[in-house]
Amino acid sequence: HETQTTCWDHPKMTDLFQSLADLNNVRFSAYRTAIKIRRLQKALCLDLLDLNTTSEVFKQHKLSQNDQLIGVQDVISCLTTIYSGLEEKHKDMVNVPLCVDMCLNWLLNVYDSGRTGKIRVQSLKIGLMSLSKGLLEEKYRYLFKEVAGPTEMCDQRQLGLLLHDAIQIPRQLGEVAAFGGSNIEPSVRSCFQQNNNKPEITVKQFIDWMRLEPQSMVWLPVLHRVAAAETAKHQAKCNICKECPIVGFR
Repeated sequence: HETQTTCWDHPKMTDLFQSLADLNNVRFSAYRTAIKIRRLQKALCLDLLDLNTTSEVFKQHKLSQNDQLIGVQDVISCLTTIYSGLEEKHKDMVNVPLCVDMCLNWLLNVYDSGRTGKIRVQSLKIGLMSLSKGLLEEKYRYLFKEVAGPTEMCDQRQLGLLLHDAIQIPRQLGEVAAFGGSNIEPSVRSCFQQNNNKPEITVKQFIDWMRLEPQSMVWLPVLHRVAAAETAKHQAKCNICKECPIVGFR
């Protein structure tokens, strides 16, 4: 009121984004992006959320029409179910109202930057699944299943929608240039070329392609490596700050 300005971000979200700027000196873009997303994932407590639970909550809220737009109230209702479940398991770590506010804030920043108050069901699912915890290939399987048709096959348009929604996550962090920009066509093309340009691909073909870490999606496997390396101890000394052992990424 004092400045008569409108701010879309929760004060804690503003603090979080300011803290992410500290990571801009990480040299390699895939690692820099992954480390930012990891910090975001933990701040939103999504590192506690497993894929299966995420999928069950979507079913419970009858979010089956991926092309549908859903309003803020429905997103809040879905997030409240997710975080209430997490609070039961992790009492000390999850503050439900704050987590719901923060996660809603993040989803709208990523998928509704014009603030229409609505996002696509599929965007909501891909955003939350990308930041859930789980095995990497399991995550690829879940993401594929979300966009595949009833035959469990995926055509170029469906793969394009998946990659488009996924790339919005680094884009919102100002990191999209390193992953081929917002144009996901070359990635779609490379996937189908690898499969002899057949009109549709299976989940196995999709996973085989993702194992090659295509440019538009490389941040996702690197996010998993960052998470796995956090507790690693290296019996080595840093040449600069002399820290020994080095804990985490070396």
